[in-house]
Amino acid sequence: MLSENQLKTPERRARSHQEIQHLVESRTDALSLYSELAAKQPFKPDHDLQVLLQRFCESLVDYTASAHFQLYRHIDEERERRTAVLKIADEIYPAIAEITQLILDFNDKYDCEDHCSDLGELADDLSQLGERLADRIELEDRLIAVLAAKRQAD
Repeated sequence: MLSENQLKTPERRARSHQEIQHLVESRTDALSLYSELAAKQPFKPDHDLQVLLQRFCESLVDYTASAHFQLYRHIDEERERRTAVLKIADEIYPAIAEITQLILDFNDKYDCEDHCSDLGELADDLSQLGERLADRIELEDRLIAVLAAKRQAD
């Protein structure tokens, strides 16, 4: 198998496009479940809510992992050469890391399968998470826009 550096530019771009598409799909899945969960307020610890909360947590972690493996690892491993991409990545990564920690904390608190009985803070936690997800999406979209742009001379 060819290494990333051995791939020709069109092949790298096609791969990059697929990675971005996968990220957007996993993000869309998580947001869809977020909306479905938010619509269940006021939260009562019944089986259907527990199942939905579990699915949301799984989707949220999948999305977070996808972002890491599809975008940030590529940049972190210095496979990206475009200055504009590296500049945006450096600007947004601290905020992305902070939001990732919030996502992981939410998951740790609520990924409890069928035994989450204390949902008293779920509405507030979900609201805060929603605001931070919106911030994250805005940041990711900045990076995606630069990644998707045609390569120009740096």
